[in-house]
Amino acid sequence: MDTTVTTGSEDSVWGGGNRPLNASYGKMMMWFFIVSDALTFSGFLVSYGFSRFKFIETWPIADEVFTHVPFFHGNYPMIYVAFMTFILIMSSVTMVLAVDAGHKMKKNAVIWYMFATIIGGAIFVGSQAWEWATFIKGDYGALETKGGRIIQFVNAETGERAALRDFSKALPEDRIKHENNAGIWYQADGYKTSFSLNEVVEGFKASPNILIRTETINEEGEKTLLTRQESLAKLKDVTQVVEGANLIHNEYGSRLFADFFFFITGFHGFHVFSGVLINIIIFFNVILGTYEKRGHYEMVEKVGLYWHFVDLVWVFVFTFFYLV
Repeated sequence: MDTTVTTGSEDSVWGGGNRPLNASYGKMMMWFFIVSDALTFSGFLVSYGFSRFKFIETWPIADEVFTHVPFFHGNYPMIYVAFMTFILIMSSVTMVLAVDAGHKMKKNAVIWYMFATIIGGAIFVGSQAWEWATFIKGDYGALETKGGRIIQFVNAETGERAALRDFSKALPEDRIKHENNAGIWYQADGYKTSFSLNEVVEGFKASPNILIRTETINEEGEKTLLTRQESLAKLKDVTQVVEGANLIHNEYGSRLFADFFFFITGFHGFHVFSGVLINIIIFFNVILGTYEKRGHYEMVEKVGLYWHFVDLVWVFVFTFFYLV
């Protein structure tokens, strides 16, 4: 006995016949990609949250790390990161307007809104590159102990962070940097820091107004500040000078903080950069009238789904990494 499956039964199961949820194949595949990518980012953020909870007493304070603004000197906690977030969210708004204009077959409006979205994405990527460079370069410098802990310095008179250059004492040592004008292309121990360990230690001993603060966060939510006597005793455990952050050393505190910073923000930055390139391709297709000839701007809507996803992920990264 033959069994015949009617179109009506298919419609009752899928609710969209050959177009489940009344979405095209392209849209469905974009949603599959977004869901899988969301799970990937979720895993990264959960790992970050677990590590931070485990080492919460020594985790760097974001307000003390991300304090820089281009072309301005001073302490501006989270200001530039907030600016980056605002730009990315506004680019999502312009993308919504581009999709809406595409539904109404308004070619010129799609062009201008897509252009604004591309500019916003480019500003965000450039800002993130600048933030990386600033994070890697460092600002104040610190010392690392035998146990891998970071100790920083504070001016007891002002209560503000003290940079190594503020108190280090120049000593007649053979210090060579890897620079072209030095004529040295290779050195076994790598690039030397701006100040040697002896220069920092001797400068600290000669500056009674400089104190040491450790990674440990006290009950007030601040790094623990040692007395002058405790600071001098702490110097016996130091092994090297640390400037900036990389995957091995981190002047801001726990090395895991730098590892997660580079990995999570870098992975998201790659997504934004890819989105900008895709938007540029779609932008020129709109100018050439490709979608006008097709009679629809569905491609703009599909890339819009990706762009909104990237913006939403950044909201979570911004919240977990910078605010909490």
